[in-house]
Amino acid sequence: MNPTTLQIVATVLFAVALVHTFSTKFFERMAHRQPAHAGIWHLLGEVEAVFGFWALVLIVAMFAMQGSVSALDYIDTRNFTEPMFVFAIMVIAGSRPILQFCVMLARLIDRLIPLDGNMSFYFVVLAVMPLLGSFITEPAAMTLAALILRDRFFQHRLSPRLMYATLGVLFVNISIGGTLTSFAAPPVLMVAGKWGWDSTFMLTQIGWKAAIAVLVNALAATFFFRHELRQLPATDTLSSGSRVPAALIAVHLAFLGALVMFAHHPALFMGLFLFFLGVAHAYERHQDRLILREGLLVAFFLAGLIVLGGMQQWWLQPLLLRMDADAIYFGATALTAITDNAALTYLGSLVEGLSDEFKYALVTGAVTGGGLTVIANAPNPAGMSILRHRFEDETVNPWPLLLAALPPTFVAILAFRLL
Repeated sequence: MNPTTLQIVATVLFAVALVHTFSTKFFERMAHRQPAHAGIWHLLGEVEAVFGFWALVLIVAMFAMQGSVSALDYIDTRNFTEPMFVFAIMVIAGSRPILQFCVMLARLIDRLIPLDGNMSFYFVVLAVMPLLGSFITEPAAMTLAALILRDRFFQHRLSPRLMYATLGVLFVNISIGGTLTSFAAPPVLMVAGKWGWDSTFMLTQIGWKAAIAVLVNALAATFFFRHELRQLPATDTLSSGSRVPAALIAVHLAFLGALVMFAHHPALFMGLFLFFLGVAHAYERHQDRLILREGLLVAFFLAGLIVLGGMQQWWLQPLLLRMDADAIYFGATALTAITDNAALTYLGSLVEGLSDEFKYALVTGAVTGGGLTVIANAPNPAGMSILRHRFEDETVNPWPLLLAALPPTFVAILAFRLL
């Protein structure tokens, strides 16, 4: 490894951004202590703004060290399709017609489960929604699950243990639950085309194991917190005055399906998204507030991660290639906590001659660690953006989140390594 000065600077800034991610609660407290500068402290306390902020510092450094041509060329060669797609699908999936449809679907499944009302609904959200992500994409599933959890459970005064455990299980289950198909999980999508992994391969080799882990994680969380869940009032997330006509639900589902179908064509899916905004405005009496702010913050986070992460290949790829198939699984699981899991699998796709065992270990390791931190999997910032306002200081502390995600991550390890 012979990194350039700029690559070293980029790696230092990446490390600083990681530390900043784990320190956002400090900045929120500073906002209360220094109200005169609360605005800037709140900005620095927004997890979604962290990587965008340090990406801007990197670009300024590139302008200073290599000139405008080099800096602009670097930005122009980054692929920002994923942030744009996540923004668009978050807003559509978070609309009242889509949310109402998914709540009705959850209720139907809820009636089939022999548990108390809150317990069965909680289980459905943590089990069915992540698996649904294999078909509507992980960001959409994360958005829907987080919105339902917010309105049905997080609006009550929950214990911090239940809140963090729910978020940890949700993050892990979303990360592994999108592996039933070849197009829904970003780390799978990065390698599926080059390695010839179609949806049949994913379901038979990886997906069914992930589904078992998802169900076990959801059931374990439901059982562990059964006493607290039973004490919660059975809140109806759909008031009688907010019913959406079936035709409008069908139109929104069509928009969602079209966005998934054209997920790799930003000009087309952004055009569809603008058309959706027009329809939503025309029927705004059937809409709640669109989550545009949350979607933009998540897109900003992912864009910053792409800019900073694009300069980490010099150390990350040689590190991966030094590992054998067994080591790569646990190495990928750990590295995913500090780098987006799609970035890991993308680097693996650049290497020729990998064994099938190595490929399996890399991808399953990447999705296994996708719930450990907010930056580990692209949909995680979406879920955190929706739910964090229910936490103390409106901030999700990354250390309790990490601890809460460890048990479901261990279940995923057992599923992928032993089944």
